[in-house]
Amino acid sequence: MKQKNMKRTLTAAALLVGLLIVLLLLDNLPFIPAMLLTVLRKGAIYALVAVSMNLLNGFTGLFSLGQAGFMLLGAYTYAILTVPVGNQAAVYQRYTNGGIGFSVTEALSGALGGFGLLLGVIFCLLLGGIVAAGFAYLIGLPVLKLKSDYLAIATLGFAEIIRAVVQYEGLGPVTNGSNLLYGFTSFTDFTIYAGNATIHLETVMPFLFSGACIAIILLLINSTYGRAFKAIRDDEIAAEAMGINLAHHKRLSFVISSFFAGISGALLAMYQASVQATTFKSSMTYEILLIVVIGGIGSVSGSILASFLFIGCSEWLLRFLDNETYIGSFKVPLLRSGFRMVVFSVIIMCVVLFFRRGIMGDKELTLDSVKKLPQRIASLFTKKGKGSAEKGGAAQ
Repeated sequence: MKQKNMKRTLTAAALLVGLLIVLLLLDNLPFIPAMLLTVLRKGAIYALVAVSMNLLNGFTGLFSLGQAGFMLLGAYTYAILTVPVGNQAAVYQRYTNGGIGFSVTEALSGALGGFGLLLGVIFCLLLGGIVAAGFAYLIGLPVLKLKSDYLAIATLGFAEIIRAVVQYEGLGPVTNGSNLLYGFTSFTDFTIYAGNATIHLETVMPFLFSGACIAIILLLINSTYGRAFKAIRDDEIAAEAMGINLAHHKRLSFVISSFFAGISGALLAMYQASVQATTFKSSMTYEILLIVVIGGIGSVSGSILASFLFIGCSEWLLRFLDNETYIGSFKVPLLRSGFRMVVFSVIIMCVVLFFRRGIMGDKELTLDSVKKLPQRIASLFTKKGKGSAEKGGAAQ
């Protein structure tokens, strides 16, 4: 048994190292399409926020729609703390003495070099998650007494209130009001200059940060706390009878989910290299919920797969539908700006209607299931062949 577990661990480690090498090559090869890198970077960030939402909605059974608000808190916390001191006058030009007067990443990178930059980014990411978790704790005290649609409406309202507060002019010297925050530490700062060689890490870093956070969530799900969350989801009365403190565990799940949503918001800010409150609208929460549903409510690997599929289709694969196309003098009908999202919406409707349990349902993608996948596909064709042969024999 120990040898089998060791073999699985080594296989998983080898796959992770191989993935990082592939990502490093994609980052630095000149002929790689820019849209592919966009899908990979944004998909990794959306995978984290989708898994954090699945922890709450899929594993605990709490229907929350406040993810965009918690992402906003994480993004603004990170951006405010990492804008270089020399750039703060230009960024906060509408406000006298705008900014906080220091930059965490600038101070640490100046003292410790590249390691200080990494340390500062990790510290600010964690702080962004902590701020989101702190607000979640305060909001959860009254809100988590609600259930079902009422909880969803209350958390959605919180997200909209937070977005309005951030844009309040009184907070402008810190949040920059309704204006962009920019110039802070982003993924492009993780570039290694070795002599004449330049090594880019813009795709590797979001995978590392998101992967580490998802691994922590997986450990939590497989712990006693995770089993308590699942018990609450399945039957609250039975869970309480078993001695599970419903209020405590619901609040814990809500706070942890919000913590990782805050980190994903900070990662999104690093990817976009700018932050503005209007980005974090309720439509962002609906997109994340859609990813969770497509992947399968209660499946971490389903949420990860659905994130890359969603971003790939919406950002890249269907983009040709937005371009007016002529075949000779004949103009292809319907192809114009915005038609991509119409087709994408129809595809999503079909997926939700005909695959109601999502891609993975409540199952997880494991190494054993990946190994058996070719056999299962072959067995499908074999069964069809046998069925047709039996029908032919019966007809004779």
